[in-house]
Amino acid sequence: MTCVESTQLAHSTVSITRYFDDKERTEANVVGIQGTGWFQSPTTIVSVEHVAAAMGLSTTAWKPLNIQDGANSLFIPVRIQRLAGNRAEKLVVLELQTAISEARSVTVRTSPLIPEDRLVAFAYPNRQPRFVGGRFVQYASDGNLAGSALLEIYEGNNRLIIDHGASGAPVFDCEGQVAAVIVTVITQIFRTPFGEQRISTAWGTPNVISVPVQDLMQ
Repeated sequence: MTCVESTQLAHSTVSITRYFDDKERTEANVVGIQGTGWFQSPTTIVSVEHVAAAMGLSTTAWKPLNIQDGANSLFIPVRIQRLAGNRAEKLVVLELQTAISEARSVTVRTSPLIPEDRLVAFAYPNRQPRFVGGRFVQYASDGNLAGSALLEIYEGNNRLIIDHGASGAPVFDCEGQVAAVIVTVITQIFRTPFGEQRISTAWGTPNVISVPVQDLMQ
């Protein structure tokens, strides 16, 4: 059981999808890019930089984004308002051309996480809303991940419940404050006689990499 009820965070988090037109499609014929974001205000959504970069968003041109809140979705032009943080992966604040009246702005946690803090991730992997519990393990101390918040998030025996499409998802503490923003999951490829299998990390170890939300204030 999670420490925050999903109803407390309704309308705070959305799936964001950018569909490419014929001129924008690559040789791989990628139709679009999907991620997750959360409302800083009715006219701003926070996500992570690599999602905005893959979508081809900029600080100047307005481009249509499909914003999905549960079963409801709409297209709104957006552009990059600013990047935040000084890590390899930064947070991105997207400006909406039109305000979303139903948006619920969430509180940002100002203090660092403590090992074993209970957490809740609200993400849209594969455009399906998922509300999943977990815990904070530690802050990475060296390498490219230095300062990143390492989490262990799972549902039952499923350690890949947070997966593709969850980049940019908020991670809440038990007070309903955003504490971190998901960047990626940690996986490895296991070779079997029946082919390659993608698996998560061992139990008791981190399986999700996130950016501390305090970077938003830099």
